[in-house]
Amino acid sequence: MWLKQILYRIKRLYHFFKTGLFNGLVAEFKYGFPSKKLHVLAITGTDGKTTSSTMLYHVLKTAGKKVALISTVAAYIGDERIDTGFHVTTPTPAQLQKLMKRLVKEGYEYLVLETTSQGVYQFRTWGIFPFIAGVTNIAQDHFDYHLNYQNYLSAKALILRDSEKIILNKDDASYQPLKDILRVSESRILSYSVEHQNDPAIMRAIKNRFPEKYNVSNALLVVKFAKNLEVSDQDIIAGIESFTGIPGRMEEIKNSKGIRAIVDFAHTPQGLEKALTALRAQTKRPGRLIAVYGCAGLRDALKRPMMGKIGTDIADFCVFTAEDPRTESVWSIIRQMKEQLTSNHDKIISIADRFEAIEFALTKLAKQGDTVVVLGKGHEQSMCYGNVEHPWDDREAVRKVLS
Repeated sequence: MWLKQILYRIKRLYHFFKTGLFNGLVAEFKYGFPSKKLHVLAITGTDGKTTSSTMLYHVLKTAGKKVALISTVAAYIGDERIDTGFHVTTPTPAQLQKLMKRLVKEGYEYLVLETTSQGVYQFRTWGIFPFIAGVTNIAQDHFDYHLNYQNYLSAKALILRDSEKIILNKDDASYQPLKDILRVSESRILSYSVEHQNDPAIMRAIKNRFPEKYNVSNALLVVKFAKNLEVSDQDIIAGIESFTGIPGRMEEIKNSKGIRAIVDFAHTPQGLEKALTALRAQTKRPGRLIAVYGCAGLRDALKRPMMGKIGTDIADFCVFTAEDPRTESVWSIIRQMKEQLTSNHDKIISIADRFEAIEFALTKLAKQGDTVVVLGKGHEQSMCYGNVEHPWDDREAVRKVLS
């Protein structure tokens, strides 16, 4: 492990020169240091980054702020949607600097920037010092890249340390460890909590809009940002109430079959547990909850058995299938998802082809009153087999089957 840790540090040094100095610094000079003329609002975490970022963008836009967004789904400047690439959250430094230069030129004041641990670790956010940076939650993910939780936390902390104000989730296990890593003055650290709120009108709006507890937490992070930007309670409530959601995030596919069909992006153990727990509570018996999902190839293999157990513990049936297998065998990944199960084997159906898995769940398993949720891909428009990205959209697959 010590050798891997050394290589991990060397890799960061490599990115400092390749991505930072030779790409980021050059782009900063080329585009005139645009981040210095913007209030960058960064959001990071394991789950909920895209929802929180998009919601914050919407709330600020509702309040009349001149704001843009760069997220996993896309970049939004005014009414224009800009695709940032396959499976990409943080663009390259050159792309970021070019986008920010445009924002400055067009008179934007705020940029909501969704950030990842890999993006920060690789210096893709070179030269960006956020006005405020916030955390949704930090749990197991990307251990294939960061090796362990401590390295993962430290990578997340990099963007926080560079911010004027830091917002942490007091309900999350990362709260105290992050404070210990950051070692900044208490005056720079703000917090939010589902358990401790004193804005009844805002809480009513949030709970009416979001039945899921995890989305209540995401909304509270947005509220903390908004209040520190002096957005009125009235505008915050209006923004939350009018927020339509995000493609591929608990997105319901309407149909005439009497089946509730959902597509969601949950692809981590904690994300899967939260999504399935919420849907389990919303599915009234005798309605059953059927989950279709897999685990990505060439990514954190430690979470595969965890994902398998969580699904079978909560859902009535699980259809294990492909999810960006890359150069790994789908069947090998599915076997790893099942290898630590001591019960619930009768709840599992394994179908390697993702379309066939979705079709089986919706046409063979599901009955009226059931909920079928397809997880892991969400908004994404491709699936990786080998080294090739093939066109794929879970939502279109569900629509095709239901039609």
